[in-house]
Amino acid sequence: MRRILVVDDEEVLQDILVTLIRKEGHQAVCARTGEEALVMLDREEIDLVLLDLMLPGMSGQEVLLQIRAKYPDQMVVVITAHSSIESAIEAMRAGAFHYISKPFKNEEVLLTVRQGLERQSLREENRALKEQLRQRFGFDNIIGKSKPMQEVFELVRLAAPSKSNILVTGESGTGKELVAKAIHLHSRRSDGPFVTVNSGSMPADLLESNLFGHVRGAFTGAVSSKKGLFEMADEGSIFFDEIGNVPLETQAKLLRVIQEKEFMRLGGTETLKADVRIIAATNADLEVEVQAGRFREDLFYRLNVISVQLPPLRSRTEDIPLLAQHFLGRYTEENEKPLEAIMPSAMQLLVDYAWPGNVRELENAIERAVVLSSGSQLDVQLLPQSVRQPGSGLPSQPPSQNTNGMSLKQAVASYERQLIVKALQACGGIQKRAAEKLQVKPTTLHEMMKRLNVSAESVLAS
Repeated sequence: MRRILVVDDEEVLQDILVTLIRKEGHQAVCARTGEEALVMLDREEIDLVLLDLMLPGMSGQEVLLQIRAKYPDQMVVVITAHSSIESAIEAMRAGAFHYISKPFKNEEVLLTVRQGLERQSLREENRALKEQLRQRFGFDNIIGKSKPMQEVFELVRLAAPSKSNILVTGESGTGKELVAKAIHLHSRRSDGPFVTVNSGSMPADLLESNLFGHVRGAFTGAVSSKKGLFEMADEGSIFFDEIGNVPLETQAKLLRVIQEKEFMRLGGTETLKADVRIIAATNADLEVEVQAGRFREDLFYRLNVISVQLPPLRSRTEDIPLLAQHFLGRYTEENEKPLEAIMPSAMQLLVDYAWPGNVRELENAIERAVVLSSGSQLDVQLLPQSVRQPGSGLPSQPPSQNTNGMSLKQAVASYERQLIVKALQACGGIQKRAAEKLQVKPTTLHEMMKRLNVSAESVLAS
């Protein structure tokens, strides 16, 4: 049973509406003026308001604006004379759910009330789901009820208050930066800055200038001294995204900061102190990089004090519906779309898809669907072709070569390599097109090719 407030100064019309509402099995309360209606909304829980725009004293439009300002989620249906449809449209722009024009048909009133209450129920369910996600399955903005993610949450809770450096590993798109931010926010440094270093493809000299700062005249164009990211992160945390891409010469200087907690600006002679906790992330196997001579072993052990391994989305499929609903709520609100639910057939495709781009790819798919939607349900046709038709010309089976004796990590790397090679061959070696085909970012593909020792030239030559 729902509680509906009828705001109308015409006694006959008010009686008709109250009778209709009660026959539907709902409670009806009445107000004759806008001022009276606002007092009732302050005192009582009201599920829907039927608001006449022609009221004595405060106008219905003014009442609506006050309701929207004070109770932004309140469901309001306006009632207007047939000659005042423009006012009704203006009211809908101000946030009314719908309008009923006088004289009205009883069935029209009931249908509009039912639709309004259904929309209100969906809003309440979405709010309840968000709260459930936050309380049961969330850790800040990270969502997951699966055992692997619960283990990650527990490790983060234990590790965050410590002073130790942390290495976050996992495939691209698994949410490594979100985990890094959660670690910082739950640490004793949460009041300090959280500084991110995008170390992906930056030249060594520019990266060092960003990290340590420089003095005036240190190089051409250095017209003034500049603070580095380590100075900015003092008493906070510094997050290295893709630490495996940091050049060897910079790794040596980074090691000194970790060991001695001090550094010099480029071109400077003054030793500066840095009280900074380092959180590093990588999608590469740093042990392999150490063996290949591309990453310093001493730096690896300094960073890998506590390791947080993020599982790929394909290994925690039970989290996909939770994540999909979370992103649906975020992007429907952001884009002001009426999309309210994911159809079971679409959800099944989301669960069945392998998500090579992990959570980031799922988020992109849901955002795309919301933007392209025009109805209230996310159906199959709104999903990307790669999800609707998995494969899209890429191998659908694991590598045909004998994997006996391979570890799981080696077998997965072998399969990833085959996928990338096939995509590059199909796209004539053009990495951007291959990235689109694989549904990953070009930078992600570049990192994977580097890790798996794949080059477009060798693929085309084979």
